Amino acid sequence: MSKRLIPFVLLCLFHLISSGQALDNAAILARKQVPVLCYHQIRDWRPSDKKIDKDYIIPPATFKTHMKMLADSGYHTVLPDQLYDYLTKGTALPTKPIMLTFDDTDGDQYNVARTELLKHGFKGVYFIVFNNINKNKYYMTRPQLRQLSDEGNVIACHTLTHANFKKLKGDGWNREIVVPTQKLEKLTGKPVKYFAYPYGLWNSANLPELHKLGFLAAFQLTEPRDPNDPIMTIRRLIDCGYWDTATFSYNINHDFGRIGKK
Repeated sequence: MSKRLIPFVLLCLFHLISSGQALDNAAILARKQVPVLCYHQIRDWRPSDKKIDKDYIIPPATFKTHMKMLADSGYHTVLPDQLYDYLTKGTALPTKPIMLTFDDTDGDQYNVARTELLKHGFKGVYFIVFNNINKNKYYMTRPQLRQLSDEGNVIACHTLTHANFKKLKGDGWNREIVVPTQKLEKLTGKPVKYFAYPYGLWNSANLPELHKLGFLAAFQLTEPRDPNDPIMTIRRLIDCGYWDTATFSYNINHDFGRIGKK
């Protein structure tokens, strides 16, 4: 090979790897899915809450019961770096791995969830809408987020304003993703490598941008994964406040028990 071509080839390989195209998508899809649970508000239902609201709200008593069930059943929480290594390299995980994720910066996630996770030795992933920090008494503060990070939880990006990922273009990428990511990194002193789609909405056309911005993986809700980019469309299940522990356990096993089916 000509010496003049070597730098060009290396540059191409760099872009190939950084864009995620070098990942073995078939291998990622073939690995058994790790259950990833999603939480939003953790509070009692109010008379004004509609059915669609309740789907995203889990009462504290139910949340506590579900966390105890996971602990009693032998589940071990894993964090995104562990999941990424498992999906991309086949690195071993603890027995009965599960990931707990929390969206939108709600204060309940600190006041209620943190206590329960500590009780059971669990760690979580907090996808932060940056403009919700200190927004009002219902959201987390900067010191609380810093504490969660210092305690071994992962702080990740959920955009600046909870913007629809499918509609991002132009300067929107910088405003909604780059800026809050940099601010979160400054807040915690740690790199932010993971992303969750607001509303769970994503489109294949925009996925390459996440690779370009340096994210290792991204999390949606329950849609089938993109076969060409499964690492950026990892599935999550919302833990419903209507479920008793038997239904909760069934849905975890039913939704993630298949290999490469979704």
